Amino acid sequence: MSESLTQLHDVSPAVKAEVLAQALPYIKKYHGKTIVIKYGGNAMTEERLKEGFARDVILLKLVGMNPVVVHGGGPQIDDALKKVGKAGTFIQGMRVTDEETMEVVEWVLGGEVQQDIVMLINHFGGQAVGLTGKDGGLIHARKMMIPNKEKPGEMLDIGFVGEIDSINPAVVKALQDDAFIPVISPIGFGEDGQAYNINADLVAGKMAEILKAEKLVMMTNIPGVMDKDGKLLTDLAAKEIDALFADGTISGGMLPKISSALDAAKSGVNSVHIIDGRIEHSLLLEILTEQAFGTMIRSH
Repeated sequence: MSESLTQLHDVSPAVKAEVLAQALPYIKKYHGKTIVIKYGGNAMTEERLKEGFARDVILLKLVGMNPVVVHGGGPQIDDALKKVGKAGTFIQGMRVTDEETMEVVEWVLGGEVQQDIVMLINHFGGQAVGLTGKDGGLIHARKMMIPNKEKPGEMLDIGFVGEIDSINPAVVKALQDDAFIPVISPIGFGEDGQAYNINADLVAGKMAEILKAEKLVMMTNIPGVMDKDGKLLTDLAAKEIDALFADGTISGGMLPKISSALDAAKSGVNSVHIIDGRIEHSLLLEILTEQAFGTMIRSH
């Protein structure tokens, strides 16, 4: 912390004033608006980035925005599975989830990871509240089957992996209209009370849509969407995305991320951004400065 403070002292007052002045129109524009943040990747594991994230979210809340955090936890789940002697398996970017894996997913996401984020935000002076899909009947889910690429027409059963049936946003709205910052774990519940592991990108996208969010920001471990030559694509429309899916430029874990981002954009979320969570304060840079940051996804 002291190092960045020293660097701040070296910045001239004129530059500091310019930075603050640049943020003002954005603070005004997004005042009272909901911003859904998908929090994942290194930003969740490196102390410096975790602290930066917590401070950023608090600042957004203090200047009158409504940040809603949806978190992932892939690496933490893998670590916990290793401890019980299980290996994580993925098909098309989705985690294959048997009963034992589901138990691990539930206590890692809804317990450990979520509470870490809540404690961190609270430690820096915010008021965070942790939720899973159970709370207030937030996320109703059903079992997800995925198409078998080897055998067209057949579906694959990947266990207790869910897709979202419906979201009841009442509990999130009640919290965000007060001084609280909701932190949501991507676990849904079926009619029979069965817990389902839902991809966090899907939850963030759907949450942004249902809450009529102004912005959806997805934090990742890459600068944004890259083309085949590794160049950053700063602005993508639906047509271009379909082409990138078709030629395999977007694959693996990026598939659910980009399709959720696109669905959110098509469903009325004004702007959807995929940003590099490895850069300290990337959230503030995205929301409060004019500099284009990461990849913006548009529906048309």
